[in-house]
Amino acid sequence: MSVSDANASLADSRVDELWSSFKDTGDERARESLILHYSGLVKFVAGRVGVGLPKSVDPADLASYGLFGLIDAIDKFEPERGFKFETYAIARIRGAILDELRALDWVPRSVRARAREIDRTIGELEHALGRSPTDEEIAEKMDLPVEQLQDHLGEISRLGVIGLEDTLGGMPDAPTVGDRVADRRGISPESAFHDQEMKHLLADAINRLPDRERLVLTLYYYEGMTLAEIGNVLSVTESRICQIHTKSLMSLRHRLSDRNLT
Repeated sequence: MSVSDANASLADSRVDELWSSFKDTGDERARESLILHYSGLVKFVAGRVGVGLPKSVDPADLASYGLFGLIDAIDKFEPERGFKFETYAIARIRGAILDELRALDWVPRSVRARAREIDRTIGELEHALGRSPTDEEIAEKMDLPVEQLQDHLGEISRLGVIGLEDTLGGMPDAPTVGDRVADRRGISPESAFHDQEMKHLLADAINRLPDRERLVLTLYYYEGMTLAEIGNVLSVTESRICQIHTKSLMSLRHRLSDRNLT
């Protein structure tokens, strides 16, 4: 299911009318119609987040967590600012799901500790080498076999500890990488220039990643392919794509943080 399929139930003109009615008059019926119209986004995001989660995590619970994110996005969305709602909402739906999962403390502390250690090591190597470190370089610095490092990356990826919606530099109020790829048109020359500069920096950071890492990010976030589909394209296992995805996001976040984007 593509994001565009989730929005096919109403004509664009009708959706615009609903937004106007809700934002101008606070019409609750219009709000309810918008929630219903965009509910497919919740299923889309919950399905992605749910890939690889423990069986104890009920997909219906993920959808219910995500619905709160959708409602919050609709309530806070400002159509006049020119943002694309789908991009705005997806980040907040996913964030709501992950926030609830983290609040439930379902991720083992040992996994969080490993994620922090790997993240810190990647940051140190990024700074020292001026490029993305290889798996072998990370494993050597951590005094681990490469296979064990890759197992850890796969575990971290499946548990959703890191994602495009995580904040840059680890600060709670900092912007996310996802914020930097949002379709936004500034409401002033200054904000337009700032957003454009951020996009250029993000594009440069992605382009400086190794070819395979850059391709995985492109296929997953821009083409909407699943990790399994990307694995088929690259002729590797889905678990290997999970590892590459997690490592590339850690590296990308450090590159952006080093450029003072926070």
